[in-house]
Amino acid sequence: MEDWYHDAVFYELYIRAYQDSNGDGQGDFRGAIARLDHIKSLGVNCIWIMPHYASPLLDGGYDISDYRDVHPDFGTLADFKAFLDAAHARGLRVITDMVMNHTSDQHPWFQAARQDKNSPYRDYYVWSDTGTEYAETRIIFLDVEKSNWTYDEVAGQYFWHRFYSSQPDLNYDNPKVHEEMFDIMRFWLDMGIDGFRVDAIPYLYEREGTNCENLPETHDFLQKMRRMVDSEYPGTLLIAEANQWPEDLLPYFGTPENPEFQVCFHFPIMPRLYQALRAQDKTPIVEIWAQTPAIPSGTQWMTFLRNHDELTLEMVTPEVRQWMWEQYAPEPRMRLNLGIRRRLAPLLDFNGEKWFLLHALFLSLPGTPIVYYGDEIGMADNIWLPDRHGCRTPMQWDASKNAGFSDANETYLPVNDDYHQRNVAVQEDDPNSYLNRLRFLLQTRQSQPALRRGDFEFVETGNGAVLAFRRFVSDQLAVSGEQLAMSDGHSVRGQWVLCVFNLSDVVQQVGLAVAGGYQDLLHPDSLPLVGDMLNVPPHAAWWLVKT
Repeated sequence: MEDWYHDAVFYELYIRAYQDSNGDGQGDFRGAIARLDHIKSLGVNCIWIMPHYASPLLDGGYDISDYRDVHPDFGTLADFKAFLDAAHARGLRVITDMVMNHTSDQHPWFQAARQDKNSPYRDYYVWSDTGTEYAETRIIFLDVEKSNWTYDEVAGQYFWHRFYSSQPDLNYDNPKVHEEMFDIMRFWLDMGIDGFRVDAIPYLYEREGTNCENLPETHDFLQKMRRMVDSEYPGTLLIAEANQWPEDLLPYFGTPENPEFQVCFHFPIMPRLYQALRAQDKTPIVEIWAQTPAIPSGTQWMTFLRNHDELTLEMVTPEVRQWMWEQYAPEPRMRLNLGIRRRLAPLLDFNGEKWFLLHALFLSLPGTPIVYYGDEIGMADNIWLPDRHGCRTPMQWDASKNAGFSDANETYLPVNDDYHQRNVAVQEDDPNSYLNRLRFLLQTRQSQPALRRGDFEFVETGNGAVLAFRRFVSDQLAVSGEQLAMSDGHSVRGQWVLCVFNLSDVVQQVGLAVAGGYQDLLHPDSLPLVGDMLNVPPHAAWWLVKT
């Protein structure tokens, strides 16, 4: 089924962090194979692998020195293929990161380019004699970079980069770069992967007098890329990673005549979930959704509470950003660039009620959800590690040495101190653990076509602290009566789910304009709710269907 992503839940996997199979203190593909059953048990059905390519690792692998090889710490190409086959055997799809905007400065292309002005690779990158062009372009990594231009002594010119100065941007005005990227995609698709998360796509082209983001030339290239993939590898999923406002994201879906991506990350919704919870006010969520345009048929948003990046605050006002820092990152080391470098559970002070509420909220919004490795057990972070490393520490499997991650005396990053109390093994038998509550939430969500594929509309509660919306399946997806049948064989009584969330820490009374009784899918043993005026407990999350 080509639109399988509508029914998918993704698991973001950092191979280095997951399981060490050879005792070198680094996670690898052979180790990850041994943990695939855990991933499958969560109720996810697609794995997104963070960059696994050869790299000097100055940016977590997003600085690639060889697109056609696996980083030696992770194993070999044969190990990658074994992992891919093992995942597929369990019904798990696999997508990888495709970093198109830039390479590492250690890539042979850049090394050849800087050594010889007449090299054919010189034109693979963007150069300047003055470093003054494109002055209206923002600097993304404000903490460490003062300019998007860096002077290279060997080349005798400045080169352009939107991220770290160790990551020179590729020159998409050169058609040879297009073909290089397409050939790299073919290499991995021939191996059998199911798609790509395409990284940092708004920045592919530069034009004077613009902010060098979301340019028409970028969309022309992305349509060309989609045509290649659809023609040669039909059914391949392409996901756009573009940290932009919703209206600026819309063009990345393309049009029916000229499609680009089937799925786009919805970055702006994520910080507003945390903002609304701490402010005990639904307004930020309602307002950002009002700014979210309708998207073409067959496309989908992608949502998440956390991933490997900082919790970005680019898409909020400076006043909200400052307030979010004060609320969620009071220690300056918790902040990075225009965001917060913390994991999910610590952001919520390990409060189980808020954790459940936030997950129930994000899993019932429109979009394909992502779970970041370790968040299924409420892993902590280590703010004393540099950059984003504090959110990329080893997975905590049990209470044995190094949390069961490795037998090595030293691991790539130190294991979190709390691993004896916070690990997979200790949570397996606890029905109220993070692990089992997430499994329950995902299982319940996946059983409801309305939550996976349904339309969306807010329901007025008359109370600013109580958010409510209805997810419903349109008539063409329904069959006789109130029975729904989807292409994956799921069926469910009723055509809609009413989702209600009390963002406050006190009981709230709300009036809901739907008569009759309701059963709460999230508390199936509770008595049905009856009546239009309901008392909603503090931090309650309800997924209601008709009784």
